[in-house]
Amino acid sequence: MTRPCAFVWTDDGVMKPLHPRRADQEYAVGERYMLAPYEDRSGATHKHEFAWLRDAWMNLPEHLAESFPTPEHLRKSALIDAGYFDETVIDAGTNAAALRVAAALRSFDDFALVIVRGPAVVRRTAKSQSRRMMDKKTFQESKTAILEIVSEMIGVSPSTLTEEASATQRPMKEFA
Repeated sequence: MTRPCAFVWTDDGVMKPLHPRRADQEYAVGERYMLAPYEDRSGATHKHEFAWLRDAWMNLPEHLAESFPTPEHLRKSALIDAGYFDETVIDAGTNAAALRVAAALRSFDDFALVIVRGPAVVRRTAKSQSRRMMDKKTFQESKTAILEIVSEMIGVSPSTLTEEASATQRPMKEFA
């Protein structure tokens, strides 16, 4: 997925790229392109997610703590549970071969969910929530979905979890 390129509409009716070298790499002279507004999400909403995730991780019940050694493990697991994942299915031929393939896949990626279904291995990896890979709307939907999953895991309401995180976050500096 290509990152959106910033343009400014000029008084003389020209859409001028703010980073011409990058635009030269992305676009060809004489070609037609459809433009649409792009809504970037704020860094604050991204930071807020990581704040409440860390709080939730620190308050995991003891029986879940071993399954999630870091907040990142918790986030990626919740994304997969919420349906925000990429899936690969490998036909290993036999159940025994599938078990060996699954063991190998698990050793490569701590964050992947690997399931054996007879002779098949299903590998699910969490979708990236980076600005480059997830637009504002999808990010907000995924953030809400994982908030609901994680808050249920620790036995608090989503609003309690987000309010606690908001209260502990440092105020952001304003830039002139």
